[in-house]
Amino acid sequence: MSATNHVLTHLNPTPPILSLRLRNKTTKTKPLATKCCLISATIAASSTYLSLPSVSGSFNQTQSLQLLSKVYNTSNKQRVFFLDVNPICYAGNKPSLHSFGHWISLFFSQISHSDPVIAVLDGEGGCEHRRRLLPSYKAHRRMFFGQQTASRRFSRGHVGRSYQAVTDVLRKCNVPFIKLEGHEADDVVATLVGQVTQKGYRVVVASPDKDFKQLISDDVQIVMPLADLRRWSFYTLKHYIAQYNCDPVSDLSLRCIIGDEVDGVPGIQHVVPGFGRKTALKLLKKHGSLENLLNAAAIRTVGKEYAQEALTKYADYLRRNYEVLALRRDVDVHLQLEWLVERDRTNDSIVLSNFFKSLEEQ
Repeated sequence: MSATNHVLTHLNPTPPILSLRLRNKTTKTKPLATKCCLISATIAASSTYLSLPSVSGSFNQTQSLQLLSKVYNTSNKQRVFFLDVNPICYAGNKPSLHSFGHWISLFFSQISHSDPVIAVLDGEGGCEHRRRLLPSYKAHRRMFFGQQTASRRFSRGHVGRSYQAVTDVLRKCNVPFIKLEGHEADDVVATLVGQVTQKGYRVVVASPDKDFKQLISDDVQIVMPLADLRRWSFYTLKHYIAQYNCDPVSDLSLRCIIGDEVDGVPGIQHVVPGFGRKTALKLLKKHGSLENLLNAAAIRTVGKEYAQEALTKYADYLRRNYEVLALRRDVDVHLQLEWLVERDRTNDSIVLSNFFKSLEEQ
């Protein structure tokens, strides 16, 4: 059976296809010179919001126009949001519909507004492939929408009712949702992000999952729920470089070396205690990727003795980590044009109000 037969999506009835308001079709165009003049005025008036190299000296007028046009075109692209549903259904490690209600209400009112939102949920058995490679992978997590026995019922009622409550909110708020059997939401999102950016959109992934840092680029951002501050916060390419002092291309390789305790993926420091983040960053800056580093270490010395021995002795260990942590971008799921429709947010307030009232009555 084709994987697309397992995709569960929903949109409220929409007008015929000719009347769909696709976000990249509504933007009015201006001549390049006009655009650049507008941007120049904006920069002059608000330099604290946009940091650009000086356009004086060797930077001629043509180069200035090209740079400003690139900045304008990038920022002027319409946004599409992907909502990673499962993580916001937890308060700490405990499943919680109240948590879902809190984060989804803030997300709609303060973050996505009327921009298109595509929600993605973990499919049944989505972790199995990675767990066959590494049994400790997400072994401690309780599945919010998975199967459960009578002895493991959650305090907020049967898991089936929880799933229904969440998907009802999404449906009534005009958010299509996808749940693909045998696939984690991360892989579905990663696949669709590529399809959306190819159509000229910017993407924002709403999730606390650091796996999505693999996707960060000029056109892909993350917005994270910060539990301590009880708000969402954007995380961009600029933030990533400031935090790690390296390109996001190296993010996956770095995490393969230092591990991911949250997902149950042990780092190399568990077998070689002296091999930490500092050493990993230094080697990756020089070699670019984990595979390049391992190939180099196999034929010549690439670092201090302990690092050299670790990279040769535990190469398979690191490659396994890579296979576990790398997001798949080849899932059999295909972007639908109706998912890119401007979201009708008319019902948000009443839908969420009714949702919270139902929680109080339980």
